[in-house]
Amino acid sequence: MTTLPITISPEVAAALEAGRPVVALETTIVTHGMPPPDNLQTALAAEAAIRAEGAVPATIAVIDGRIHVGLSPEALAALAATEGVLKLSRADLAWALAIGATGSTTVAATMICARAAGIAVFATGGIGGVHRGVEESLDISADLTELAETPVTVVSAGAKAILDLPRTLEALETRGVPVIGWRTRRFPAFWSRDSGLPVPLTAEDEGQIARAHRMRAALGLPGGQLVCNPIPEAAEIPLAEIAPAIAAAEAEARAQAIAGKALTPFLLARINAITAGRALAANRALVLANARLGARIAVAMARCGRPS
Repeated sequence: MTTLPITISPEVAAALEAGRPVVALETTIVTHGMPPPDNLQTALAAEAAIRAEGAVPATIAVIDGRIHVGLSPEALAALAATEGVLKLSRADLAWALAIGATGSTTVAATMICARAAGIAVFATGGIGGVHRGVEESLDISADLTELAETPVTVVSAGAKAILDLPRTLEALETRGVPVIGWRTRRFPAFWSRDSGLPVPLTAEDEGQIARAHRMRAALGLPGGQLVCNPIPEAAEIPLAEIAPAIAAAEAEARAQAIAGKALTPFLLARINAITAGRALAANRALVLANARLGARIAVAMARCGRPS
């Protein structure tokens, strides 16, 4: 049997062994989601936000064919500066490990690696989902499959606003994924606090989310939970304001035949350019807010015992 090539940092390993709270972080935001120097600055700020709430950050990446859970500042900086880094998801994570490649982890890949390390909480920006025009493209993110199968609680600002949000919510429901609004009854849409859609469940405190995570394990249910944390009000771009920028970016993507893994990074970059940097500032704010909430949920899980 092949041994999983995984390296867990001493800090993260010690925290897991002692049952202390740990929060996983992805690295696609570093390599594909934000331009420099914002990419590295945001990654380090997210780690600091988690520490400030009493938890240990575990930033995850694949480096030279090994999963690394917990990156040093130097390793994170090196990853941010490396060109040609793969963007790894469920389909190609094993391949990258087998051939000794280096890659950043998407939501799906981060969930897989977090589960392998024994980490139950993961904070990100926004999940992927059902893309607009799915009738022709059949483009549905592997994030939805992972949420249905891998028992990790994921904290995000809802789904990315570039998606078909009604179909994304329907796909989550079909897959049996709990979608929990954090002190809201409205489904957030990344840069916007309200997508115009209701959220199925609402949590008022971190303990409810922690107990629900453990109860799913007790019931033998597969999959995780999606916790939807609306972007802070001061950083929000309401949907009516961001919608024209999204439409313009989508038109450019169609004209240039951009699709697949390249689509989301292209759209995010173009929307940021169209909004004169406002979208990037909002993205940074929501990532930090999700890191803080993820840490508080991890602390609540640690108080009620080791997560299953």
